[in-house]
Amino acid sequence: MIVLFQFSPCWNLPNPSPFCMKLETYLRLAKIPYTVKQLNNPGRAPKGKLPFIKDGEQVVADSGFIIEYLKNKYGDPLDKDLTPIQKGQSVALQRLFEEHLYWVIAYMRWVEPSGWEVIQKSFFGFMPFLVRKIIPNLIRRKLKKTLYSQGIGRHTREEIYSLGKQDITAFAALLNVKPFVHGDKPTSIDACAYAFLACILLTPVDSPLKTFAKSIPELSAYCERMAAFHN
Repeated sequence: MIVLFQFSPCWNLPNPSPFCMKLETYLRLAKIPYTVKQLNNPGRAPKGKLPFIKDGEQVVADSGFIIEYLKNKYGDPLDKDLTPIQKGQSVALQRLFEEHLYWVIAYMRWVEPSGWEVIQKSFFGFMPFLVRKIIPNLIRRKLKKTLYSQGIGRHTREEIYSLGKQDITAFAALLNVKPFVHGDKPTSIDACAYAFLACILLTPVDSPLKTFAKSIPELSAYCERMAAFHN
């Protein structure tokens, strides 16, 4: 059986990491049996990040590569009937969420004072006092440097949230009145979209991005439909 290595659950979500949550949602949608092993130190992962899986002797890291591996080995029940255009749309949306909106979420959590206050308590509250005063701030400082190198961190707060709102608006327009991205049944892109939207809408981290997303009722309804697959 597949062993999924990921962070511990948090905030009543399957996972606080959108990449871990994306993969576990995919496994549930595709009805692939798995077990979870919690690992809160990404440094012990093959690529220094979570999630990764172990399938027998095979170890696969990175949520995108893992899903491709699962499709090749266990079949592709979610996407096999998609048209080339729909597959292209899925790739474009995946990049929107993972390569752009992700960095806005990272800013919302790790740079914004209100978000950082929640992260400190939720992610590091279990640590001894002295460790809790040093390690989280080192991680935050490193994340700020990464955001600056990536480019998002060079913008003003208002500009960063404006970019995030554009991403959310684009997805809401593509979703329109459909239950799922490509129609009446969820596909692999829904696992990705749900994970990132839930990390905005369903966490205790407040921000202009969350307020904006909540102003679009279709997004909350979409997350409720997707959450049913985790029950």
